[in-house]
Amino acid sequence: MQAAYAILSSSNEPLESPEIALIQRVAEADHGAFAELYDRTSSILFGIILRILGNRAEAEDVLQETFLQIWQRAASYDPARGRPLPWLNVLARSRALDKLRSRNLRDRVAGEAAAEPLHPPTDTSAGLLAAENQEIVRRALGEIPEAQRSALRLAYFEGLTQSEIAARTGKPLGTVKTHTRLGLMRLRELIGAGAKQ
Repeated sequence: MQAAYAILSSSNEPLESPEIALIQRVAEADHGAFAELYDRTSSILFGIILRILGNRAEAEDVLQETFLQIWQRAASYDPARGRPLPWLNVLARSRALDKLRSRNLRDRVAGEAAAEPLHPPTDTSAGLLAAENQEIVRRALGEIPEAQRSALRLAYFEGLTQSEIAARTGKPLGTVKTHTRLGLMRLRELIGAGAKQ
């Protein structure tokens, strides 16, 4: 770990560092190079992720997501644009911040749901408004593609994280994130149009 830290803190890293060569080999689908890159950098990246999330189990999940992204995006690394460890740091930090935002959103939605009354409102107009809103959401969900609808249902009705959705459906995490993001955007458009009618 100290050797990896020394590499990270070095501002005069040679252009042909071992990490650059490893990333280039990972881009060629070299599993051995990927394992070596993991051994050299995972403890540093884990520390960064853990500081952001403050939860060891989540940090371990995000570290795995980060290395999956490294495997998939190694070919996009350009040594001319910067040293390898800051690039890896950015990937890890981005994944950790995504997880933190997801956790905060899930906590906020759960808090709002818990604050709602368990019994339907007795006011007839409030009940009609709630029924109308449910109908707008139901129709909007019916108009988005099945993959997006499924991702939204698993995330918001079953409370699964995007990693859990990927594991359950067997789809890549990036695909799940894309379906969720596109589904939410389309749902907002449709609900906005339905509310104006």
